[in-house]
Amino acid sequence: MANTSTGLNENTAGLLCYVLGWLSGFVFILIEQGNKFVRFHAMQSTIVFGAFTIVTFVLNLIPVVGVFFTGILSALAFVLWIVLMVMAYKGKLYKLPWAGDIAERWAG
Repeated sequence: MANTSTGLNENTAGLLCYVLGWLSGFVFILIEQGNKFVRFHAMQSTIVFGAFTIVTFVLNLIPVVGVFFTGILSALAFVLWIVLMVMAYKGKLYKLPWAGDIAERWAG
């Protein structure tokens, strides 16, 4: 396993990119410059969980129906969060359909 500029092995750093959603992803974008695996997971985390945050905010503005869909979306986000952390820790470059492609381009 390769180490990163943070001194962590890349699987651990990849997992940590997801721990606080888009916030931890953004932090790793700023601090990890050399490891493409970690940068990919940081970008994917920022894109995916940033989008979940925005959609959840908008849905919460809609009375009753918005709360229902926010609950469903939150459950799906939780499952996705666990899957992405496990895949990153296993050393897999698990690409989500649209976010993974963008993250791959931006990770350099």
